[in-house]
Amino acid sequence: MQDIINNLPKQAKDKHNENKKFFTKLKKKPPKNLDYVMQDLHEQEFKRTDCLGCANCCKTTGPLFTDKDVDRIAKHFRMKTQQFISKFLRVDDENDYVLQSVPCTFLGADNYCSIYDVRPKACREFPHTDRSKFQQISHLTLKNVAICPAAFNIVEEMKKRIKV
Repeated sequence: MQDIINNLPKQAKDKHNENKKFFTKLKKKPPKNLDYVMQDLHEQEFKRTDCLGCANCCKTTGPLFTDKDVDRIAKHFRMKTQQFISKFLRVDDENDYVLQSVPCTFLGADNYCSIYDVRPKACREFPHTDRSKFQQISHLTLKNVAICPAAFNIVEEMKKRIKV
């Protein structure tokens, strides 16, 4: 798995222009069944993918924390919201709460998440390849293929299945 993770940024870079053109066309004229195709591709890929063997998303990027996420996780730790924010988060350039540093504070050496049951929405939905109106988040997917082997595989299969 480590070889795949190590090669992923280069593979994603090599495919970037191709993927960008594909997503530009997809945005202009998304097929009616796009969400169903994406759901199927997502489900098929995650039958083969073991996130615990990778955890590259947790090691290299940090999620956005919504106000609900912050409140829920602070409650989980029996902390006041402001205490949780001060200890773990910072405000980024876009005025969003993000982790103070990566890898994720809550990621264990075994790749398990210590707050899995209350994890942020962004973590629950990553890599966002099964979202409805998928074409609207193509900019996010272009970034995620360099981080997530599953997202990379889904996009490669998507380009075979969907003709734009």
